[in-house]
Amino acid sequence: MEGGAMRTVFLGSGDIGLPTLRLLLAMPGIEVVGVVTQPDRPAGRGLQLTPCAIKELALAHGIVPLQPARIRSDEAVEEIKSWAPDLFVVMAYGQILPQTLLDVPRLGPLNLHASLLPRHRGAAPVHAAVLAGDEKSGITVMWMDAGLDTGDILLRKECDLESGETAGTLHDRLAALAPEALEEALLLLREGCAPRIRQDESAASYAPKLSRASGRLDWSKSAVQLERMVRGLHPWPGCTAVLETTAGRCVEIKVHRAAVGPGPTDPAQLHLPCGGGGVLQLLEVQPSGGKRMGQAEFVRGHHILRAVAAGV
Repeated sequence: MEGGAMRTVFLGSGDIGLPTLRLLLAMPGIEVVGVVTQPDRPAGRGLQLTPCAIKELALAHGIVPLQPARIRSDEAVEEIKSWAPDLFVVMAYGQILPQTLLDVPRLGPLNLHASLLPRHRGAAPVHAAVLAGDEKSGITVMWMDAGLDTGDILLRKECDLESGETAGTLHDRLAALAPEALEEALLLLREGCAPRIRQDESAASYAPKLSRASGRLDWSKSAVQLERMVRGLHPWPGCTAVLETTAGRCVEIKVHRAAVGPGPTDPAQLHLPCGGGGVLQLLEVQPSGGKRMGQAEFVRGHHILRAVAAGV
């Protein structure tokens, strides 16, 4: 390592990795020799190609990031090899790294995963923790291997889920926690005592990739499950429902806030029965093409008869 600096490549695309990249750029003893992120994506009404925040931060520090469509392409692998890195730090990159890349850094590739592995491996661990009603989440720093979040654990840093936690609030808290976890991991690495703790496969669970369709409320579930869905999928992809009015018209809404109610059911007041038990109160909704509004404002303009079952 020239001058004692640890030559480091950061790979990430999601906003959750911004505080971690900021730490690496400012940290004594670390030289960020490259940043790898996803290609610019269409965004906004005009669908203009827009860089992610990781790219903008790298450019602000004089680093032109590599943005391969396929990280496993020969060109991308050779470019990253040419940087002669000691370490990879990966967080929410969005592509699976091939073994040819995992073997490149002298000290190894580290991944910061936004769950307490082996729980919630996969693409949507932040959402999964809220959806499952977990009491704790956190950041796991792990040694990467060719599997899906299956590598040995270096360390885990926990946080408690708060009352009313949403995927959005937990995302932001884990983003802030990640640099602390990485700083501890790098200290252990420098001291030559970074552990490798094998994951317990019997405790593994998976958090699959989400889509807009993931947010359709299924009224056969319990009110507890649906309230967790509203929080666990907020702000993205968001939860939707279709309500039928007394006039026989269907209204599609986005549900921003909900609560488990004691009953009785009263669809006219958005106190809706759930097949799995309980009553879900819709507290804040947004009709398709309309504005976000509270329950009282919505029911003044819509006389609701019932919720329409998913898939109908």
